[in-house]
Formats: sequence, C-alpha cells, structure tokens
Amino acid sequence: MHPFDLSQKTILITGASSGIGRQTAITLASLGARCIITGRNEEQLDHTLSRMSGANHYKIQADLCQEEDLKKLVNEVEPLDGVVFSAGIVKVLPFRFINKPDLKNIYETNFEAPIFLLQSIIKAKKLQKKAAVLFISSISGVKVGLVANGMYSASKAALSGITKTLALELAPQQIRVNTLAPGMVRTEMISDGVSATVSTEALSEDEKLYPLGYGDVNDVANTIAFLMSNASKWITGTDIIIDGGYSCK
Repeated sequence: MHPFDLSQKTILITGASSGIGRQTAITLASLGARCIITGRNEEQLDHTLSRMSGANHYKIQADLCQEEDLKKLVNEVEPLDGVVFSAGIVKVLPFRFINKPDLKNIYETNFEAPIFLLQSIIKAKKLQKKAAVLFISSISGVKVGLVANGMYSASKAALSGITKTLALELAPQQIRVNTLAPGMVRTEMISDGVSATVSTEALSEDEKLYPLGYGDVNDVANTIAFLMSNASKWITGTDIIIDGGYSCK
C-alpha cells in the first residue's frame, strides 16, 4: 500500500459540521478513507456527507460535552484507524473580563470533551493498533500569545501538554498522538466567533503579519491527511505548526 493511501482506514472526525472538520472529512474521503463524522448539528452533518466522495461514510449526531451523547458515540462507532478532534469554540475577551462560565465552557469543549472521548474509545477497545490520533490545537497556546485570547489559548495549550503523555502511553501499541497547530484559517469561527468582537479592518491588518497570508481549510485538511497516513508513522508527541510563516518572526 502506498504510504499516503487511506483506503484501508476508518477515521472518526469530530466537529465535522463546519470549517476544518468538514473539509477534513471531504479530503480524507477523497483519498479513500471511510469516515465517521460527528457534530451537534444534524443538518450541517448531512451537508458534509453530501460533499464527500466514496461510500459507507456515516454520521453520529452528538454533543461531546453531554455524557449520554458521548456514550452513544462510543457504542455506535466502529474500530478506528484514526481520530481527528476538530470540534472547538473561541471567545475573545481581555483577561480582566474573563469569567468562570465562559472559561468553563471553552475548557470543557476544547479540552475535556476530546480527552474523555479518546479515553472512552480506548477503554472500549475501539482504537486499532498503529492508529493515529490528532488534536487540532493552535499557534495561540503553543507558540505565540494573542491579546484577549487567553481562554482559548489555555485550552489549546492543555491539549498540547497532554499529547506528549498520551504519545508515550500509547506507543507500545504503535499509536501515534500529535497536535496540529494552525495559525489563522478562514473558517466559520472567524466570521462568527472572532468577527463579532474584532473589526474587519483589524483582521485585515492582522493578515499582513502572515508572510503567506491567512490559510484556508484545505491547507489544514491536507496536512491532516498526511498525519492520518502511514507516511507519518514515525511522528508522535509533537506540535506541528502550520501558520504561513507567522511564527517565523
């Protein structure tokens, strides 16, 4: 089998109803993977499925912050060769305005939900030997700091921290665990989460700080495809930065 071939792999993608998760499902399916997609919005999951090539893909609607939904997902999912944790939220607030409800919501969604889902998948023996696990992190948390982005950065830094431990614990089964840390990527998160508090002019000025400009979802999805493939079988326990040169400065 070609090292980049995904045709023998079954891969779960969370947050597949939009943005990076949706494009990841579309890209992995085009490379032969059988994809199981999950998210909270069933209509949006159906839209993702309609854009995926190949056959035998399916959806499991679930809110991973809800214990019953998490259990349902683990019960229904098939043995996996890969998991991409793409679900996440952001809220821009200066440090002085951070509050417990917002921090709890972001931490629960961005860190606790993927960690406990992975734990449940492992306990249910549904993660195959030589599988690949990938958390979508961010350069904001592993490489740079951004004003008013402390809650999001903290949740992503937590993912990067636990990844190294997971990589060591799962190495005996040849299971690889990594984080992918993108810079700014044009997704619904920008239009809905960031643009609500940051002006278009400010975003335009920010993009000038990226030598290659902002990324798009294909840039991230193509890297994810590599990390799900056997071509990356010697990569584990690391943060892979993909940011158009932003962190070179």
